[in-house]
Amino acid sequence: MPKTKSSRLRELIGKGAVMMPGVANAAMARQVEQVGFDAVYISGAGMANATAGLPDIGLLTLIEVVQLAGYIAKAVKIPAIVDADTGFGGSENVARTVRELEAAGLAGCHIEDQEFPKRCGHLAGKSIIDVEEMVGQIEAAVSARRDPDFMIIARTDARAVEDFDRTLERGGEYLAAGADAIFPEALQSEEEFRDFAKEIDLPLLANMTEFGKSPLLSFQDLVGLGYRMVIFPQSAFRVSMKASGEFLRALKQAGTQSDWLEKMQTRQELYDLLDYDPAAGNWPG
Repeated sequence: MPKTKSSRLRELIGKGAVMMPGVANAAMARQVEQVGFDAVYISGAGMANATAGLPDIGLLTLIEVVQLAGYIAKAVKIPAIVDADTGFGGSENVARTVRELEAAGLAGCHIEDQEFPKRCGHLAGKSIIDVEEMVGQIEAAVSARRDPDFMIIARTDARAVEDFDRTLERGGEYLAAGADAIFPEALQSEEEFRDFAKEIDLPLLANMTEFGKSPLLSFQDLVGLGYRMVIFPQSAFRVSMKASGEFLRALKQAGTQSDWLEKMQTRQELYDLLDYDPAAGNWPG
């Protein structure tokens, strides 16, 4: 039997660690695969920012996230995991979220213990739900999946709301509830990343987002500390937005794009990325 994407992701984590660049759309996911990464991360902030021009405060609906994440998952052969925010409601909603994402081709998702409406994990002013409520949501997620390899990743935002010790306690509770991996959001030092990994005996996910609370540790450093998944949620998006902003200012001033041609992806490079051969007269070629 061919391996599923979810089983492939578990295999990667079982053998070592996996680096997951974040993407906001399927074209960028194809670039991640083309470069040679083994998995891709679908950023909730990226989908909200890039698709709807909205901040990362839980404004996309479940149906929108499923559709957008599904486009990305189906565009690549590598496994994709997605940010499922707070699961879009209570335990019943979380169960539906898992079923929908699994059917859309995702290899896993993470669900966080913030109260709705959520905030970016590296901003102040967050509030979190009771441990018991989150445990119930994790149990519902685990029970709802049809594919036992679909990864349920429990994210805790407790570090910014309670303290590091309580973050550890929550991680242990979520582990006991059946989570496949733990995602401690916004840890504030290399020592905290190290100490969390020493206490939680489960695959761990580290978030290396820029301009936030966490130090920017290298993939190699985090693997050495014991992390199995490292995401870079908005890095490529931030680079592309910076470049497009510079281009648009130059276009407004010069009235021509001629000086930017060497900085552009060519038509042929785009077609190659999309596996499109115009001469064949159809797609796929």
